[in-house]
Amino acid sequence: MDHAEAVRVFFAAAPEGIEVPGAVTGGAPARRLRDALEPVAMHDVWSSRVGDAVGARGLDFFTAYVGGRGGPFGGRAPGALVAAVFEPGFVGSTWEDALRLVDVEELQQLRDAETAASLRAVLGEETDAGRVAEVAGILERAVDAVSGAGRPLFSALRARPRPQDPAGRLWRAADLVREHRGDGHVAASVAAGLDPVRMGVLAELWVGYPLGEYSGTRAWPQDMADAGARRLAEEGLTTSAGPDAALTDDGRRFRDRVEAATDASQDDLVAALGDDLDGVTADLDRWSQACIDAGQFPPDLRKRAAG
Repeated sequence: MDHAEAVRVFFAAAPEGIEVPGAVTGGAPARRLRDALEPVAMHDVWSSRVGDAVGARGLDFFTAYVGGRGGPFGGRAPGALVAAVFEPGFVGSTWEDALRLVDVEELQQLRDAETAASLRAVLGEETDAGRVAEVAGILERAVDAVSGAGRPLFSALRARPRPQDPAGRLWRAADLVREHRGDGHVAASVAAGLDPVRMGVLAELWVGYPLGEYSGTRAWPQDMADAGARRLAEEGLTTSAGPDAALTDDGRRFRDRVEAATDASQDDLVAALGDDLDGVTADLDRWSQACIDAGQFPPDLRKRAAG
């Protein structure tokens, strides 16, 4: 799947009447920050400029995504390591494909340069007004202040050289916050007894997707996806394993507890932001909307909430 095809698939508008649940819109400060920065943090994935640049190196959407996010582990990282923090099988083989197509360090430098240029074009005069650099600096101080223990993606990314362009700094800092939360969410989910398949299904139903619409993009073999859906139903967390599945009351409470644990995993980062949190969140939300308006992030609010 090339970048243009991925855009056609993932940029479909949400059906009329779909709303993000109150657990998201009325979430804790860490959750509000996460949703505010998502389109900025993922600019390297959805920017058409970045997609064209990596496509010219022979990478399609998936090899660029896996190579990009796994890249901070370095070119000697085995596929099993990269797959361990995403999904096995497909991700491991896609990582190996990416390594055959382009040097990992070259890919990282290319993404850094093209993402900074693309985001700068989206934000326009905002990047010259000082606030972009100011927010980047606030986020950088926060991510530098917290521990990387138990956070492999965050720690590897934090060790990378950082872009110097204000837009590039903003993107990298937002991405670091995103990976910090992502590592915390995986830990919270595993501690709750979830495997990655059930983790994805609960997340998609929690934000309002029908069963399989979001988790189905994770490349799980159908038998594993079906088994995960059946187990959730047997556990009483979903109403069924069919297309009309929804969270039961117990399922929603269970997923809410995972969310609360994820939020708690970011307490140190939220504390490091201090009184700057609300202003930074507001600015990031505005800049993220600019990314959506420019067609550089999917417009469906559920995609922004699901991450």
